[in-house]
Amino acid sequence: MAERFDLLVFDWDGTLADSTGLITQSIQQAFAEAGLSVPSREAASYVIGYGLNEAMQYLAPEASGAEVARVVEAYKTHYLARDGEILLFEGVAEALARYKMAGYALAVATGKSRRGLDRVLEQTGLGVYFDTTRCADECHSKPHPQMLEQIVEHLAVPAARTVMIGDTTHDLQMAINAGTAGLGVSYGAHPRENLAELAPLGLFDSFGELDNWLIQYG
Repeated sequence: MAERFDLLVFDWDGTLADSTGLITQSIQQAFAEAGLSVPSREAASYVIGYGLNEAMQYLAPEASGAEVARVVEAYKTHYLARDGEILLFEGVAEALARYKMAGYALAVATGKSRRGLDRVLEQTGLGVYFDTTRCADECHSKPHPQMLEQIVEHLAVPAARTVMIGDTTHDLQMAINAGTAGLGVSYGAHPRENLAELAPLGLFDSFGELDNWLIQYG
């Protein structure tokens, strides 16, 4: 292992954690509660990976700042009420332990808030595996390259030896913008055909397929 890449950067929601459904439902519930037009499931899924404020503004471009703030708070209430139900995809914990033992540097680049990421890292026990993490409330939102740029700089790993792994076109576009490789997974928020349009190095229909590719080619 560790022949092609030195640094594996993972998105969280929809890539390591099976949270896409809950996020989408919580967005729809928040818009209904705020009295705004409820986005479709496809629209709500599309903004996964954005920072929370950016996501709500995208979905309600004509809403006032106060209305967006209400939607954000309503979303947090609905999501936090059920986030303990979220499970990791099968094999994630074991794979991360193997990657760490194999000598990879590991990181997370996520649209979650710092508070939200720290909470799930503690809940899952996965925080011990990651060398650094970046969140949407401390960097520009995806697909801006800042998260990846800060990660590679902090860990002193060249972009050419780094791969971004995610379930959205925002992840893959961020990788392109930052000059890293990208791997896509189709079991999360964005459709396979949309991910394929960005020509990732690989595109996988399960975490197990991704893991097998990393074992063989990573």
